[in-house]
Amino acid sequence: MREAWTADRLDTAVRDYIHFHRHPELSGQEERTAAAIRERLVALGLEVHDVGTHGVVGVLRNGDGPVVAYRADIDGLPISEDTGLDYASTDTAVLDGTQVPTMHACGHDTHIAVALALLGALAESPAAWSGTVVWIFQPAEETAAGAAGMIADGLWDRVPRPTVVLGQHVTAIAAGQVSIGAGNIMNLGDSWRITIRGRGAHGAKPQDSIDPIVIAAHTIVRLQTIVSRETDPAHPVVVTVGQIHAGLKENIIPDEAVFALNVRTPDTVVRERVLDAVRRIVDAEAAAGGAEPPRFESISHFPRCYNDPEHAEVAALALDEEFGGASVSRSLRATGSEDVGALADAIGVPLVFWMFGAYAPGRETMPANHSPHFAPDGREAVDTGARAGLAVLGRFLAT
Repeated sequence: MREAWTADRLDTAVRDYIHFHRHPELSGQEERTAAAIRERLVALGLEVHDVGTHGVVGVLRNGDGPVVAYRADIDGLPISEDTGLDYASTDTAVLDGTQVPTMHACGHDTHIAVALALLGALAESPAAWSGTVVWIFQPAEETAAGAAGMIADGLWDRVPRPTVVLGQHVTAIAAGQVSIGAGNIMNLGDSWRITIRGRGAHGAKPQDSIDPIVIAAHTIVRLQTIVSRETDPAHPVVVTVGQIHAGLKENIIPDEAVFALNVRTPDTVVRERVLDAVRRIVDAEAAAGGAEPPRFESISHFPRCYNDPEHAEVAALALDEEFGGASVSRSLRATGSEDVGALADAIGVPLVFWMFGAYAPGRETMPANHSPHFAPDGREAVDTGARAGLAVLGRFLAT
């Protein structure tokens, strides 16, 4: 199947990458992105389904053989791009009532371009393989709502059920490098919004207040001890407070402070222990400060991302053959989270998920995903992702 990957296909994929990079859309708002993908799938003669909010699924049938699903996520992030690229995003969107900049800071533009390239290569090379591929272009990965939404909308009742779900993600390593692992390769993820309700007062009369900012500050600092003092260092746990909002003026103590935190844990046992610790600390600090019982709101909940060991090794061998064993790591274990695992777990089939390189070898700096400076070298990244995808698809389809 390697012969299906030509210089012309790479050129087309790079143009796709640049287009989608210029025009990111936030989770749940991927209307233009989905329309562009749908148009390409229809042009190639696929059976096309709209599933969930802006999810697009194409079914490519080519005779008898295995059924394989391949997933690519399509949403961007509310980040102001600072890459210096001549095709940098200047688009904006409305998020929670506020106009915000948008950027493909996690590389989902690469994922779209690679998936379209793979789809085109297989659709136009029917003699090289047989079977059925279900192409899943999934929205809202960044909020963990996309996979669940597609499942709830009857994804697996509307398309052939696969024997394996495949997916990959671009990351800040050199192009030509790939990383795969077995078991839980990424962390579970939970995000909460927490409101501390106190009593407002004049800034010159703090004795009249129950200061929610002070209580929130103590809480945020204390939360860091969950990792440093309550968690076995062998467990990759992360507790991050990424938002805090309180007050409108420096000389007014407000009634409430709101902060949002993100928790990453390696498995369900550790997850429950850490989330219980979060609740205990937040409740205790609010009580210590004389505030009302705090309010907890769930923002997102990422499922496990579990690579079936047997199928992951099959994929790893295919990647070895394509890139050479020295370029393939089998130790993937990331603290980030992914919702792709829900697609496989929903129907009890194996998942195989891996990472591929974003940057041309020799780059001095390689900004990471979710940075405003994240700027994959498009040609090298797309080429690596397409080669990896073709290698693994070829191993799971009949040839």
